[in-house]
Amino acid sequence: MSLDAKRLSGERRAAWLSVIANLFLTVGKIAVGLRAASEALFADGLHNAADLFASVVVLGVIGYANKPADDDHPYGHGKAEVVTSGVVGLLLFIIAAFIVVEAGQTLLQGTGHPPDPVAAWVAAASFALKWALFRYSLHVARRLRSKAIEAIAYDHQTDIAASLAALFGVLFAVAGGQFGVPGLAYADPIGGLIVAAFIVRIAWRMMVEAVHILMERSVDPQALDIYRSIIARFPDVKRIDRIRAREHGHYILLDVRLSVPSHFTVQEGHDLGRKIKAALMAADDRIREVLIHLNPYSPDG
Repeated sequence: MSLDAKRLSGERRAAWLSVIANLFLTVGKIAVGLRAASEALFADGLHNAADLFASVVVLGVIGYANKPADDDHPYGHGKAEVVTSGVVGLLLFIIAAFIVVEAGQTLLQGTGHPPDPVAAWVAAASFALKWALFRYSLHVARRLRSKAIEAIAYDHQTDIAASLAALFGVLFAVAGGQFGVPGLAYADPIGGLIVAAFIVRIAWRMMVEAVHILMERSVDPQALDIYRSIIARFPDVKRIDRIRAREHGHYILLDVRLSVPSHFTVQEGHDLGRKIKAALMAADDRIREVLIHLNPYSPDG
């Protein structure tokens, strides 16, 4: 199996696992949240519904993002993953706004009431499951350098904090009902607001990262330094005139301008460029393409 085929298989496995888990959690939390009268758990269920949609979208896009370059997309299709990440972030913003409105109405109208204790058990189970899913998805995303699976992993990370907020909100509200402290009933909608805050935080991070990549922000300066050091090992390279690199989804495109001895033939320049490209790609398997432009060397610049 080729490297790209293994990558696609790993991405699909992680995405399918997320789809199944989020379907289970969405149905369970919304149903129990309504039955147990828990706004925090219901809000968390809506968040899982957004995650379910995001996982389905990712599952559909990863095959496209891994397609090789063609005439219409000469640099490949990797940015499809980045677009997906931005769409997921926007969806999370919308879900957070809905949760804020619902919880805010409860607090302003003074209609808070303690939920059924079963909501706490569901929130606790969700916390444990989401922790396991986050660790697994993040491991896959880093191993495969997948922006799409990374988006899913960060969704799971948000769910961890959200489930914890929902759990504490439910527990305090239930305790208020058990010990006759009516004010604690509002811990449940407050827990919903905390869930919304976590959602907004992760959504903002996802959207900012997507915009940076779509705007072709340069890669990390440390990575450029490594590329320069590799090129500098070739004695025929007299000067590195310019080096630029940008992320294109899960891979990197590199543009380099080098000065070489002016007496070099076309064949000698071609052979040198091929060796430099091979060295760069061997050092960093994220590099998909290296465009090398050779200039005649002049000591005067």
